[in-house]
Amino acid sequence: MVEVLDAINRQVRLNRPARRVVSLVPSETLSVVELAGIERLVGRTDFCVEPATSIDAVPSVGGTKGFDVRAVEALRPDLVLANMEENSRPLVQAMISAGLPVHVSFPCTVAESLAYVQTLCELLGVDADTAPPLAACREAVAEAERTKPSPPTPVFVPIWKDPWMTFDGRAYASDVLRACGAENVFAGRARRYPLAADLGKASPLSEERVEGRDTRYPRIRLEEVVERGARAVLLPNEPYAFGEEDAAFFRGFASPALGVELVDGKPLFWYGTYMAIALQRLAKDLSRLRSRCFGSSPNN
Repeated sequence: MVEVLDAINRQVRLNRPARRVVSLVPSETLSVVELAGIERLVGRTDFCVEPATSIDAVPSVGGTKGFDVRAVEALRPDLVLANMEENSRPLVQAMISAGLPVHVSFPCTVAESLAYVQTLCELLGVDADTAPPLAACREAVAEAERTKPSPPTPVFVPIWKDPWMTFDGRAYASDVLRACGAENVFAGRARRYPLAADLGKASPLSEERVEGRDTRYPRIRLEEVVERGARAVLLPNEPYAFGEEDAAFFRGFASPALGVELVDGKPLFWYGTYMAIALQRLAKDLSRLRSRCFGSSPNN
């Protein structure tokens, strides 16, 4: 018997370690493969594209937000992996109501991502004490903490535009930045409702009226980037694919000029076993930015 508590405080019970897994989260799909092998996966989403060399052989059940519950059921999984943010809540609830063995995750820090990998080891029947992917994650976290520069580089990381959007300190990506020696300048800036309030054009609704809404992703005025002391901008290629035109815009946006780096979004947003390389890659991106734009210190 395997029994773990998931992110929505449900006891997930399996009679034995999972052999037939449907993963509805790209980073969790990769984690299953790296921990237990591609043969454990019987289903995935269209957005589960890693590992690129073998994932095409696994059937898709649709998108992360619009997957087909009946298709999931037809695969007869003994474990379905879902995420509070990544997947549609009504569809996840429909799977739970149908009696499917669903585990819902929601790691919001590097430490919680490590804990998630350990939980996944339990669900898959993998020895957490000897699993190389988990050991590699622990080593990467320790190395990042040991070598991160001080003081941290104040950065702005947009995730969307029209309107411009970012994340506050409660998002996983914000803690990844911290672990790699950067400071999210919007860490303390919760989302306000309605949009006009987020953009400083109206009074925000009271806390009572926004209770239950996700306030981790503020829509911002670009002037706030400078007002909050950003010295650099990281432009990821997901969830919005920022490119050279956006980089050129930010290079001329402020005086003194902001450092700008186009980066892979996966190191910021993919938790699980991907951490083993994610922290190294993001730390290198930040080091390259600091060296090119600021010399030895972002505060020079």
